[in-house]
Amino acid sequence: MNELNLDNINLFASYPVWQRGSVFVFTTDTNIEYSVTFDEEESFEYKSYWFNLTNLSHKKSHGDIKIAQTVICIIEEFFRVNPDILLYLCSTEGEQQAQRSRLFLRWFNGYEQQQKYYIKTAIVKGEGLSEYVSIILQRSHPHFDVIARRFDDETDLFNNNK
Repeated sequence: MNELNLDNINLFASYPVWQRGSVFVFTTDTNIEYSVTFDEEESFEYKSYWFNLTNLSHKKSHGDIKIAQTVICIIEEFFRVNPDILLYLCSTEGEQQAQRSRLFLRWFNGYEQQQKYYIKTAIVKGEGLSEYVSIILQRSHPHFDVIARRFDDETDLFNNNK
């Protein structure tokens, strides 16, 4: 993965972002610490990364819009330097994955993001648990149509094999 530029992120981020190694970290006004990481997915045929957003404090944020704005700035910088694919799997902690998926989609579905990015979520059914996985793809990606179809095929295949 190409290195993200912290100065670019912090130019518009609502919360200051810093790095701990390869982990991007920020703290909210209510002292909730979040981390963002990107882990390469090696089994997908196109270069892709898992986007991981973790509430390190395990406290509720109570609708803090500045979290969304900061996360979007990090994602924007990722795509500025990496013309790749992001995958996102909602945490199943507390069985709140459906709520987390809706929140993330609401964060990401601003007008400007819809113009630049395609985001789609699929429900993947496991044993006694439904997981929400999303793909975020630049609309300008040279293999956009193939990748979008491939995401659908992969999630359908997984669900049909259960």
